[in-house]
Amino acid sequence: MRALKRTRVQTTLAVTGVVMLALSGCGGDLVAPDSLIEKPGVEGFYNQIANACGHHSLGNQPLNYVINISNGDDNDYFLDETSKLYYGRIDRTTYATDINGFFPTGTNTAALNCIYAQLDQAPPP
Repeated sequence: MRALKRTRVQTTLAVTGVVMLALSGCGGDLVAPDSLIEKPGVEGFYNQIANACGHHSLGNQPLNYVINISNGDDNDYFLDETSKLYYGRIDRTTYATDINGFFPTGTNTAALNCIYAQLDQAPPP
């Protein structure tokens, strides 16, 4: 009876450990990847925008800075909206409205036009 109880406790601990690993993300592929970050097409599009349009500004920041900062609301929002534009999930009018709402300086037109020109040249996703 004691051996059965010890086996049950060991099994419970093992299952608990596996569940904790899965929930914490330590299990590698057990956590779904962020598909927008891992698709090379949009990363190439970001680079294309940085190279061609980086000198233009969104809000009070050069576009190059907004693209290349490693974290922050400006970077996250811009990359998210731009990936939606790239993949056709939003149109240009919605993109402009969203970007102008987040970077409300009235000076975004040159950057937006440059981004659209790059979109026209980009290979389809």
